[in-house]
Amino acid sequence: MPGTDVLVVDDGSTDRTVETAREAGAKVLELPYNLGVGGAMRAGFRYALRHGYDTAVQVDADGQHDPREVPRLLAGLTDADVVIGARFHGEDDEYRVRGPRRWAMVVLAKVLSRLAKTPLTDTTSGFKATGPRALPIFAQHYPVEYLGDTIESLVIALRAGCRVAQVPARMRPRSDGRPSHRPLKASVYLFRAGFALLLALVRRWDVVADRATLSPEAR
Repeated sequence: MPGTDVLVVDDGSTDRTVETAREAGAKVLELPYNLGVGGAMRAGFRYALRHGYDTAVQVDADGQHDPREVPRLLAGLTDADVVIGARFHGEDDEYRVRGPRRWAMVVLAKVLSRLAKTPLTDTTSGFKATGPRALPIFAQHYPVEYLGDTIESLVIALRAGCRVAQVPARMRPRSDGRPSHRPLKASVYLFRAGFALLLALVRRWDVVADRATLSPEAR
């Protein structure tokens, strides 16, 4: 997208990620060691806040998220603080998930739809836009646990009074990496997703949707 800055968060990679990203013109934030998805996302939000950005779009590195869909997510921020790019949206869905993994996604979507007071069909999507009210919250409180980067982050935003919505987004085939769709892995995903949701709902988060409340350490 013309006029936008791209930040690649390098989460302790051992390949040529840093060099390749810089050669392509992206800014690179190198983490000293692997923090996992949640830790890398929190670092990215802190970088954005520290450098004066008020909006961020999360794009996975496996090639599934099409940058051409970004304007649609950004348009959704007109009426929401966090916008999910939904794979399941009823508009000629091409993305297919079956078995325990799909069951988990359905349950998570139903529970979080009630919390958000709006229909959500894809709460585990990693394709999201974050606006000015949610950005400082994520910079300080973005969860680092498994699935926290999707499920718990939405719970945190909602409890802080942020509005969460979704827009349809088409996904491309992965260019790298392997999905965990095998029966055993899918069953484990079902259990862990349920546990992550329970943890997110019972945990207390003292968050306020106000940039002024952000501690100096998080900037």
